[in-house]
Amino acid sequence: MSAASPVMHPESESLGRGERIAVNFYVVSGLVVFVLMMLLGLVMRMAQGTWLDVGPVLFYQIMTAHGAGMVGAASIAASAVMWFFLRKYVRLRLAPFVANLVLFVLGAVAILAATFIGQYAGAWTFLYPLPVHSMGLWSTDAAALFMLGYLLIGVGFLLFYLDAMLAVVRRYGNLGRALGLQWLFGGEVDRAHPPAVVAATMVIITNSLGILAGAVVLVMCLINAYFPSVALNALLAKNLIYFFGHVFINETIYMSVIAVYELLPRFTGRPWSVSRPFLWGWAASTVMVLIVYPHHLLMDYVMPHWMLVMGQVISYASGLPVFVVTAYGALTNIHRSGIRWDMPARLVILSMFGWAAGIVPAILDGMISVNKVMHNTQWVPGHFHFYLLLGVLPMILAFMYHLSGSRSGARESAGDRVAFFVYLAGGLGFVLAFLAAGHASVPRRFAVHLPEWMPYDRAGSVGAMLLIVTMLVFTARIVAGLLKAPGDGAAAHAVR
Repeated sequence: MSAASPVMHPESESLGRGERIAVNFYVVSGLVVFVLMMLLGLVMRMAQGTWLDVGPVLFYQIMTAHGAGMVGAASIAASAVMWFFLRKYVRLRLAPFVANLVLFVLGAVAILAATFIGQYAGAWTFLYPLPVHSMGLWSTDAAALFMLGYLLIGVGFLLFYLDAMLAVVRRYGNLGRALGLQWLFGGEVDRAHPPAVVAATMVIITNSLGILAGAVVLVMCLINAYFPSVALNALLAKNLIYFFGHVFINETIYMSVIAVYELLPRFTGRPWSVSRPFLWGWAASTVMVLIVYPHHLLMDYVMPHWMLVMGQVISYASGLPVFVVTAYGALTNIHRSGIRWDMPARLVILSMFGWAAGIVPAILDGMISVNKVMHNTQWVPGHFHFYLLLGVLPMILAFMYHLSGSRSGARESAGDRVAFFVYLAGGLGFVLAFLAAGHASVPRRFAVHLPEWMPYDRAGSVGAMLLIVTMLVFTARIVAGLLKAPGDGAAAHAVR
């Protein structure tokens, strides 16, 4: 690389003491929850494979905590990625960022208490009226505590997004200009317009709407829990829940991908410039992510027919615009660049593979002819674990390695390289066991499996063990870097 290449840790990324403490807590909280939720996932796979004796009641409590916790961990860690890089271009306040973390921790405690003390086991979807019709397995208070935990987490994220929205509007005039809409049909595109701002603006718009929908249905369900005479429209409640849930989980990858735009150029020495196709991709995804959720409701025949058609059609394309422009941009950025393959670079490229490969089984499941056979099989956890474990999480880990590297000055070690390839092998083994089981019509959400299904469970358990071991290695390396004095060794990371 040339001497003019950008430094690995520019001055614009320096953190004040309060900011550094807050980011450290985000990173450590995210890593701890990730590892704990992976352990819960391993317990479920081993229970299905009869390597552990876990009763069905406890199994569904674990499943509920795992689903809510893993999405929460991905979201809180991804929001740290977005905040860290967005603050280079707009003025973000520390207080909403800290409030988001505090409310997340309080919400996580409420969810864990509801599941493991209150024995709530109604899954992350809290579908009305299941939370208050438990057949005696949990109390109304436990269901309410679970939903209150969701509300606390949602309020925290909403505070974070509102602060980011205000900062973006102050800097660019309005959200449309920040998203680059003024260049969609003409004019000279400002290639210096930050991709991080485009991605963050899309997230602000869509996830704010999704969280508001979730807050509405949560409040409605809480009122119904204690005042049953206030009945809800079950179809409306289900629409709001899946709109909220689908948008929220999708935004984890759209927040995390900011790390790709910000970090890859440090290793290739080439800037990531925006283009008209790039802006079109993000504009299209802004609309698509809001209207694709009806593909979760294809079996709800009372849904308006046009919504089901819309959900079906958009399913084929919703994941493609941002992915295509990002993957193409990454490949052109790398081509003949002499890239230095340090750990963040490896993780960024792994995330492109995980994102691409994870989209394929998702699109297949979105087809009605496939969906009606495969949706209630392990094919579905196969596809979303694929892009979470091999797409979203590597982006987040790349950011964490980048952040900790600025403190420690440590270069990639042989242990890092080994852990990386073990993580890849474990991740592929884990998700392919799910997909193979789905292909064999092994049902999802069953606590007890037939003998002929258990080889898939046991193969998935081995993959999960490898993932957990490598996550512990990554966590130790990242936390050790964060504990270094600020700025120690940063000069050692200048891209040469």
